[in-house]
Order: sequence, then C-alpha cells, then structure tokens
Amino acid sequence: MTTRLEPLTPDRAPLLTRLMYRYAKRRFGEIPEPFAVYAHHPRLLRANAVHEGLLQLASTTLPPSVRELAVYWTARTVGCSWCVDFGAMLMRLEGLDIDRLKHIDDYATSPLYTDDERAAIAYANAVTTDPHTVTDEQVDDLRRRFGAAGVVELTYQIGVENMRARMNSALGITEQGFGSGETCRVPWATEAN
Repeated sequence: MTTRLEPLTPDRAPLLTRLMYRYAKRRFGEIPEPFAVYAHHPRLLRANAVHEGLLQLASTTLPPSVRELAVYWTARTVGCSWCVDFGAMLMRLEGLDIDRLKHIDDYATSPLYTDDERAAIAYANAVTTDPHTVTDEQVDDLRRRFGAAGVVELTYQIGVENMRARMNSALGITEQGFGSGETCRVPWATEAN
C-alpha cells in the first residue's frame, strides 16, 4: 500500500528537513516514512521531532518493558502497522524480548508477562477503548505499582501513541521493515476477536 500523501523526497525538502532525514537515517538505518510524509508541513515535523526527543528524555520513571508493551498494545489496538513495526524495533534495541509479542493476546494469563506489564497493558487497552473504560481501581493499582509520576508517564505515553497511530493510519503509512520480520505476523486485535 502506498501512503495517502506521497513522502517528500530529499531533493524537494528544505535544508533543515534534509538534515533531519540524514540524522534519522543514521539512527534508524532509513528515513522513517512518517517523517517524509509529515515533512509536507516542516514546522509541525520539527515540533514533532522536538516533542518526541523530549518525551524520550523525560520517560524514565517506568521500566522500559512496561512502557514499550503499553505503547505496542496501543498501536496494535488502533491498527497502525507502522507503529507496531517501529515499536518492535525499539523494544529490540532496548534489549527486550520481542518473541513474546506473538503471545500478547494471552498477556493476562501468560507467564511471559509480569504483573506490572499485565497492569500496564490492561490500562493501555482501557485508555484506547473508545469510549475509554479506565476505572478508579485501575489507576489506584497503577499508582501503587509506579507512583503518581509513573501513572502520568504511562497515560501520556499511551495518549501520544494513540495520536501517532491514528495519524499514521489515517495517512496510509504502513510497516517499513524496522521490526524483526516476525513482529508483523502478530495477529491484529481485530483478528483475535
């Protein structure tokens, strides 16, 4: 599938955008397609890049596996194959076990997931469900596990992933091959039902 807006090629991009492309290619091995599509609006592309960088620097309260699994579940629930693919790569780069993603539908009972990870995935599901189904008990449980700052970080990460995934899906941006190859074979939430 091709994107609904054509990616902006480096030869058509302004200088600062080309520099961002170069940095992204060095960091990830290729230019992430969302960058090249968002580049049609250079100021929003830059705002997004600054926001993502600050978000990465600020997100230090939660264990990486808790944060990344919640974000992954969110991307998968929304149906953003690009986000699933890229998220699997980020988990691999963090040294996390991505093979267990094949069993994520069984997270609630699988011994592959810790109680903290289960709570975060269930919360990601509750936040992403429309209308959301978050309960006071759920937030209280997360607060006991991660503290108030952890609840805010988890909620923020899930909210941002909802925005990313919905934006990429709306623009027709699909997987790019960042993941291990196995990750795109994980059944989508709509197929599991």
